Amino acid sequence: MEGTMKVAVMNGIGKMGYTTRPIPVPEDEEVLVKLEYVGICGSDMHYYESGRIGDYVVEPPFVLGHEPGGTVVEVGKKVKYLKPGDRVALEPGKTCGKCRFCREGKYNLCQDVVFFATPPVDGVFQEYVAHPETLCFKLPDNVSTLEGALIEPLSVGFHAARQGDAHAGQCAVVFGAGCIGLVSMMALKACGVSKVYVVDIMEKRLEKAMELGATGVINASQEDVIEAAKRITGEEGFDLAIETAGTEITTNQAIEVVRKGSNIVLVGYGKTGKMNLSMSLALDKEVTFKTVFRYRHIYPMAIEAVAEGKVNLKGIATHIFDFNDIQKAMDESVKDKARIVKAVVKIAE
Repeated sequence: MEGTMKVAVMNGIGKMGYTTRPIPVPEDEEVLVKLEYVGICGSDMHYYESGRIGDYVVEPPFVLGHEPGGTVVEVGKKVKYLKPGDRVALEPGKTCGKCRFCREGKYNLCQDVVFFATPPVDGVFQEYVAHPETLCFKLPDNVSTLEGALIEPLSVGFHAARQGDAHAGQCAVVFGAGCIGLVSMMALKACGVSKVYVVDIMEKRLEKAMELGATGVINASQEDVIEAAKRITGEEGFDLAIETAGTEITTNQAIEVVRKGSNIVLVGYGKTGKMNLSMSLALDKEVTFKTVFRYRHIYPMAIEAVAEGKVNLKGIATHIFDFNDIQKAMDESVKDKARIVKAVVKIAE
């Protein structure tokens, strides 16, 4: 396909604009996807606000966005399974396939990964993208491309559930009711966890958690989390905790509220990258800490969970912005976090 496409670019901290670039030409094993929806991730907002995350520094003009869903419009010569018209969710990270981690199946730990919207690699707030067929997952007829865009954050939730060995009969708690917290809650439910409680300080987000299937919620701004946990679990403690808020307070609360011998899965990133934790209590309880970095081998199961109605991804998207309003989309996502649980940019019909 020849021609040019519209691309939204970050021109500086808090500054969005547009440019025109050539429509990508797919290589032999790639497909060209017309993007329809792209989610706004917390990392997009952080780059937008701060211009960096750790050692990853934005050099404007930079394209944000790494949660895409769309429709295949062209295929490379060696593409075997996809065809024009197929609707797909795109896994955003290309790995080397040769390193120890890739060979062991832990490809999310590959040091040579090329990941959308991770400097210096541009993201996909644009009309088209060429991407390897192996990283484009066909969506069933009953799964929309809006849901396809949200398979990326849902995959983080499922990876967290897997890391925590989530299973039937458990009573679990999730700290944080942002997008990742909510998809983690739904992933736990989809994995058969019997009861899942969600902790946050924003009432609107806790209401959304209940709407999406949480067993119950704890508003940490109104009640003592430790006492609430004792009441809920009959003093025994939760069987599993997933921490998505990335704060020292919530991580220590997780240590406090789980039972002995349980798992705590750490998903959230803190501002400083460092925490002081109640390690003596963690040792006494012999808890196991697991951590999450993105996901691996999750997209097919996440798509299936949505198709089977086990996960309500549409309910996560509280706000949908038009591609022409990208400045407004970013500004409101940053400034109105209490009301906007998950924002999605509608690139095209």
